[in-house]
Amino acid sequence: MFPFFELFWINIYSFWLALTMSFFLFLWMLKKLCHRFGINETFFLNRLIWYFLSVFFFSRLFYIISQWSDFKFIKNPIEFFIMSDYNFSLVWAMFWFLVMLFTTLKIYNLKSGKYIDASVLAFLFVAIFAYIWAFMWWQVYGKDTSFGIEMLYTNPFSPVPYEVPIFPLALFYSFFSLLLFSGFYILALFVKIRWLIGYLAIFVFSSLLLILEVFSGKIDFFKTYIWINFTQFVAIFFIIFAWYQLYTIYKSPKKYEAVD
Repeated sequence: MFPFFELFWINIYSFWLALTMSFFLFLWMLKKLCHRFGINETFFLNRLIWYFLSVFFFSRLFYIISQWSDFKFIKNPIEFFIMSDYNFSLVWAMFWFLVMLFTTLKIYNLKSGKYIDASVLAFLFVAIFAYIWAFMWWQVYGKDTSFGIEMLYTNPFSPVPYEVPIFPLALFYSFFSLLLFSGFYILALFVKIRWLIGYLAIFVFSSLLLILEVFSGKIDFFKTYIWINFTQFVAIFFIIFAWYQLYTIYKSPKKYEAVD
């Protein structure tokens, strides 16, 4: 759609603009939710650089792994991270953020409930806009379908291999992210059990990834050998993890009430 635009004779790449805006939107919502859940916002702000760098590195690394059939011919390792394709693994960014969060909470012996709830809600909020930008930059695109809602990519810079109208997958992700954020944000106003909102949101969003990735037009390293792609593979892990946590809450709900 619009990979870059010109402003005062300077090319502004929408990818980096979108990444920067997503970062600050995430911080803005996370700060708002910290006040809502009674979290000291410095818990996140003091570790902001480490969270960002680790998520950036590992999300890029595992995108490379998922597309290894293309990247295996690169001789210089530095070229792995000098991005001409501007792609990351969303699910691995989510995974590594949670690893960093759980590790920090464990070190400081803090209950994870309200931190998980706030982080997941902030992610759903920024996903609304991030998927729109992913649609504009073509990181997320669908395949040839016949639902009557397909869109044709005609921009000469587009990496989309289809020459026919294709399923607007990123817009569907954005729409469902809006529904999930709105629903769980309202639910959080009434639910007193911490962890419940966060893990339920992880379960539903991961299920959404598992289903909608069927319409993805990308073929990665995983899908050439098994019937699912890398995103679906990690989504299954998140579903199992969230289901176990929800079952634990169901068995002892009073243990997880918001007293921290």
